[in-house]
Amino acid sequence: MTTGNQLIARFEKFANPQLAEKWDHVGLQIGNPDLPITRLMTTLDVRPEVVNEAIERNVDFIFAHHPIMFHPAKNLDTRDPQNAMYAKLLANNITVYAAHTNLDTANGGMNDWLADQLHLINTVPLVPAGNDPISGKPVGMGRVGELNEPLTPQKFAKYCMDVFGIRGLRLIVNPFDQERAIKRVAVLGGAGQDFYQQALEAGADAYVTGDVSYHFAHDMIANHLVVIDPGHHIEVIAAHQLANLITQWKNENNWQFEVLDSRVNTEPFTFIAK
Repeated sequence: MTTGNQLIARFEKFANPQLAEKWDHVGLQIGNPDLPITRLMTTLDVRPEVVNEAIERNVDFIFAHHPIMFHPAKNLDTRDPQNAMYAKLLANNITVYAAHTNLDTANGGMNDWLADQLHLINTVPLVPAGNDPISGKPVGMGRVGELNEPLTPQKFAKYCMDVFGIRGLRLIVNPFDQERAIKRVAVLGGAGQDFYQQALEAGADAYVTGDVSYHFAHDMIANHLVVIDPGHHIEVIAAHQLANLITQWKNENNWQFEVLDSRVNTEPFTFIAK
């Protein structure tokens, strides 16, 4: 029998909660980690359709990247879909744990996975964040590294669509930089527009991040930084990679529970071609 606490203790050696940003809400989200795990499911987001999937698949532990509670509940009126989701989780004895910006910062975590998808080499942290409290090794948010061969902004945008498996993205590029050779690339999963200056300071020709706003895009163009906004949902890689990690630890410790990836697509946007 393996409890949620045993899994959490092992995970937090990998991505310690102390690595999370101060505003973030990581760790136990809902439920009782003292209970044994029989079937675990990994996911990017915990949404009502994901909870329904967990119930249908007899899951008793959900391991997510995005916290379930970004905003505190003002009441527990279950006519609200978010509150109804909490009630379903509790009624079905499902524990939810989330690793967010601590997983983004950890060595071997989210931003290394994204850098690997882009096949970047010689990567280093984009935004240094001191040393890991467990290993003592340097850590940081985002990664910056090199492509194997230079690409133009348009070709790099198409390359990103291929490696991330997406139908559309936003390319932010100064008209005078259309033929610029992109070799050094910075990447930061999620919403990373606040760190574009660090990408410039790191010598990046291009910066890959999501949720770029209109005025930030103008500033990026003025600074001649090519930016690829493939959306926030490329972090879905976390579901598969977390499942791999947990399976590895399960085998090492002879833990007896099943590990599943969520099958639900939580991308909220649909790309429509003319």
